[in-house]
Amino acid sequence: MSVLTELEMRALTTEDVKRTLIDGEGLVGKVRLPRNGLTVYFEYRYRGTGGLQRAIACGAWPKLSLKKIRLTRDDYRADVGRGNDPLEMKKAKELSVHADQAESVARDQARLDAVAADAKRMTVGDLFDRWEKAALKTRKDAGAEIRRMFEKDVLPELGMMAVEDVKRRHIAAMLDKVKERGVGRMVNLMLSQTRQMFRHAVSRDWIEADPTAALKKADFGGKEVERDRVLSEDEIKELVKKMPDAKFIPSTKAAIWIMLSTCCRVGEISQAKWSDLDLDGLRWRIPPDVAKNQREHVVALSDFALKQFEALKALQTSLTWILPNSASADRAADTDHIDEKSITKQVRDRQRTKPMKGRSKHSAVLILARGEWTPHDLRRTGATLMRSLGVDGDVIEQCLNHIEQNRMKRIYQRHEHEVEKAEAWRLLGERLDLLTRTDANKVVTITKGRKIKAA
Repeated sequence: MSVLTELEMRALTTEDVKRTLIDGEGLVGKVRLPRNGLTVYFEYRYRGTGGLQRAIACGAWPKLSLKKIRLTRDDYRADVGRGNDPLEMKKAKELSVHADQAESVARDQARLDAVAADAKRMTVGDLFDRWEKAALKTRKDAGAEIRRMFEKDVLPELGMMAVEDVKRRHIAAMLDKVKERGVGRMVNLMLSQTRQMFRHAVSRDWIEADPTAALKKADFGGKEVERDRVLSEDEIKELVKKMPDAKFIPSTKAAIWIMLSTCCRVGEISQAKWSDLDLDGLRWRIPPDVAKNQREHVVALSDFALKQFEALKALQTSLTWILPNSASADRAADTDHIDEKSITKQVRDRQRTKPMKGRSKHSAVLILARGEWTPHDLRRTGATLMRSLGVDGDVIEQCLNHIEQNRMKRIYQRHEHEVEKAEAWRLLGERLDLLTRTDANKVVTITKGRKIKAA
């Protein structure tokens, strides 16, 4: 005879947590309070082999009704009545399912091994290796970033498939899986690179059609919006005040001000060498193998930028790298420069609402008045400040090491505007010196400046 009713169950409160409920005929419930609300976990208690007391779960109320829970209990009672142990029967069933799954995995692996062993059928993994040798090795990083991406997401999904068997649905499924991680820009980049790889196969007549041809970035990663974040002068003042709370190591702090005062990219300061820096001549050379456009760029250092590099010189722990990846007591024991993403990660960590495990605990301390910002925004901010100081747009473009898009102008206008660029960096440095002083609140925001034209 059952002793519990649905009405009694609905009357339970948090005061009943840990209480034991008896329903009769071996059915016993325990009141618990998990995250999803008050729950009663029921189990059927019985005598197993050798008269030992055993118990097997029957379900949880209110996810299951008392009626369904009792039906499960009745099935187990019937098993006991027939001389069977329901707990042992359940374990045997689970082992059988696992065995079937293992057999299925073995069959799938055997099929993939057979495909890979067929020398006449090129796999996607084979195609990637050939594409890497033919096209990726000529890239600035020799294809290292693309290989990392493919090894993480593409090759585990498609690598063992024959190239000719890959259909649009296979690539779409792969992209959807990556999209679930919330990395839209990464999905778009992955589609772009996968398309290049398959077009490489089409051009060599290894396959007849590109399976990515009908896939659009908008359907996966979404439309990419060009960033236009620029720190205002008030935000630069705010950044100065918040910087101490960020607890950056001194070299990171100096690197941030260098990016702002030279308009360099984060990768360029991350890979900077002492041999490219002339503190006496106030020059910093960014070599072609470091510059994004593979064109040498020379920055004329303002007094503000010079002060940051001198601060780094005082911290020097490497004979080669301005920002080494680890501090060494022996300056001759050079290792490598810091990871190109290191500064960006440090800045991002200090703008998270909650700190990530194993990363900086100083979260949210660098969020500025107009929201989050990235190190690359500093480059855009420096250029914008130059414009407000009256620097001509052509001069700013050269300070940014941008290549002239107009081919005729690029060919016939070889003048590099060295004097004008040095003046632009000087004006920017002087302005930043004012904005970063302790009495910067007295500095009036620029509304219009004199024009520094290109010669």
